[in-house]
Amino acid sequence: MNPDNRQTNRHSRRHFIQTALVGCLALWASHAAAQTTTTSISGNAMQLTQAWDKTFQKSDKVDHQKVTFKNRYGITLAADLYIPKDRGSQPLAALAVGGPFGAVKEQSSGLYAQTMAERGFVTLAFDASYTGESGGEPRNVASPDINTEDFMAAVDYLGLHPSVDRERIGVIGICGWGGMALSAVAVDKRVKAVVVSTMYDMTRVMSKGYNDSVTPEQRAKTLEQLSRQRWADAEKGTPAYQPPYNDLKGGEAQFLVDYHDYYRTPRGYHPRAVNSGNSWSQTTPLSFMNMPILAYIAEISPRPVLLIHGEKAHSRYFSETAFAAAAEPKELMIIPGANHTDLYDKVDVIPFDKITDFFNTNLE
Repeated sequence: MNPDNRQTNRHSRRHFIQTALVGCLALWASHAAAQTTTTSISGNAMQLTQAWDKTFQKSDKVDHQKVTFKNRYGITLAADLYIPKDRGSQPLAALAVGGPFGAVKEQSSGLYAQTMAERGFVTLAFDASYTGESGGEPRNVASPDINTEDFMAAVDYLGLHPSVDRERIGVIGICGWGGMALSAVAVDKRVKAVVVSTMYDMTRVMSKGYNDSVTPEQRAKTLEQLSRQRWADAEKGTPAYQPPYNDLKGGEAQFLVDYHDYYRTPRGYHPRAVNSGNSWSQTTPLSFMNMPILAYIAEISPRPVLLIHGEKAHSRYFSETAFAAAAEPKELMIIPGANHTDLYDKVDVIPFDKITDFFNTNLE
């Protein structure tokens, strides 16, 4: 390999770890003209786009509605609710769907939600606090605590909906939100089953780097930089942001090329997504580096866990480690030939039949 390419590769990986631009992805097919409704959030106007601006085609088999609800910290979350048209009169099983990390509900989570609604579930795909159409200031900040709470707030909403049987609620987490899903279900005993797809443990990758490659000295240096950045932010009154995820320059690791192919091309681009040319705040990694979220996932048992990952995904080890830590009943499904982002939006690769059977069996 050319030495310049090796240096670029190392720089790209290090920058990606330190800035936490760890994406998980989906699709933006058209820049629809923005029809909006306004919801008041703590005195501020919240604009909700009513035009279909998803990265996937709208299904004629489900009813779709934009909704809002608050989490335990008072942040208003925006979501897409999908309900089967042919639903009968009985309350249905329901699924809360989140992810990927740095994506919005118009991307992968919405695709999963709409597809599962076609298969008979009430589903809710939501934007995380501080991102997308959800509330929270400053913008584009993530938190292992608040984002775990976002999942539980989605369960609150579903459990109060008249079309939902609150004793039959499951969760789907994609990419970085796979880790959040496992964290939420470990403590939220209302959830009866959980599926995670192409899962990332964001607290692990931000604190230890890919394949746990960050040394204690590198970790200390990063924390020193981020700690001092807090003074700069406090003095300015607004947070500094990481560089946007820009076009490729050549020599990047393959997983960065795969992320670019999703977030920065018509396949998965969405202007509200952090990973589609926007950026996280520089200090976002701080709490992730100090708060391992998967410490108690064995306590999900006796409720079942299904982990799905691509055979060729750079992130596969996250699911393998989580599978080892989880208690029975559990299953790890490896998709032959699939990379990390294939499970964002490729409906011929995502095992929707398996996911449907899993929830039909465990949400009886």
